[in-house]
Amino acid sequence: MRRTIFTEDHDAFRAMCRDFVAKELAPLYPTFEKQGRVDKEFFAKMGELGLTGLQVPEEYGGGGQTDTFTYNAILNEETAYAACSLGTLRVHQDLVIPYILHYGNEEQKQRWLPGMAAGTMMTAIAMTEPGTGSDLTGIRTTAKLEGDHYVLNGAKTFISGGINADRVLVVARTSPFDPENRRAGLSILVVDAHSEGFEKGRNLEKLGIKTQDTAELSFTNVRVPVEDLLGEQDKAFEYLSFNLAQERMTISVNAVASTKAAIDLATQYAHERNVFGSPLKNFQNTKFVLAECSTEFEAAQIMLDRAIEALDAKELSPADAARVKLFTTEVQARVTDKCLQIHGGYGYILEYPIARLYADARVTRIYGGTSEVMKTIIAKDMGLSEKRK
Repeated sequence: MRRTIFTEDHDAFRAMCRDFVAKELAPLYPTFEKQGRVDKEFFAKMGELGLTGLQVPEEYGGGGQTDTFTYNAILNEETAYAACSLGTLRVHQDLVIPYILHYGNEEQKQRWLPGMAAGTMMTAIAMTEPGTGSDLTGIRTTAKLEGDHYVLNGAKTFISGGINADRVLVVARTSPFDPENRRAGLSILVVDAHSEGFEKGRNLEKLGIKTQDTAELSFTNVRVPVEDLLGEQDKAFEYLSFNLAQERMTISVNAVASTKAAIDLATQYAHERNVFGSPLKNFQNTKFVLAECSTEFEAAQIMLDRAIEALDAKELSPADAARVKLFTTEVQARVTDKCLQIHGGYGYILEYPIARLYADARVTRIYGGTSEVMKTIIAKDMGLSEKRK
């Protein structure tokens, strides 16, 4: 179906992104996969084209698309269509930059945004800790104020972009834990990753998204200047909910675009592969499976486009963002599995892109809030939540 959320300017931007992905990213992607991360210099090259700070205002060196997510979506789509995930960039651009824009003071914006927009200062956000998972109220990393510095101690895990990051938004406990108000006492510190006592541990080996460096981080008496506190002290839990809609949209955009990539690969394979003396595409089962996949994709795309419009209009509710994330990632899982099945044994061989898409798809139902968490949010919106005694 024809999409209506993009203009001619969007189309020109898409053409530029597609050309960059084909000529610059795709040839290097196997190397990035083997080494478990994208070269930092590659992000700087993207920055020269204005691709690493699309929502940053022009006065800080960015693309100036401050009121729209559409350009971010196009870049994410074009990388996914080529089966070339850039999850680290999505975290940097779609998650971290909005926090700096919304909660940073003018001095912080002038200090950080130019490098972030240029791709020369890569960032990550560190919330998850060993043993806490989605329960941010259980965070144990502490930051004690001593004079003009916070002293940071603790550990984080599953931090996307943590190996490449120059600055990390670390969520830490700045006030004692209060069992009567579990959400209180957390703050966000924008920590220089080159600080003494800041250690980057293993680049975790994952089932999929191999190019997305995923780190264990530890902090031992790391001194963080008070000037690097983002927003107000003890307000982190309130802050962390502000950008959840865009975070879930970036996951959904990747999910839907990856779904299309899987269908395109399976369709191409069905045209080229002969089985029992006839092209695979001639078999009724192949036709029916691909027809089902195409229909699910179109439904997911329409739902997503409406949500992007609502996000730009600042009308996308947490429950609707959860609905979109739940539906699009579940569609991605079902469709990618069917498309791999069409490939038969070749679908299980990693040199075929469908295998990469299959492995990458598994995490989208986990990060950014699991499917079960999405269902809980939706049920609560429907008035189905049970009040705890």
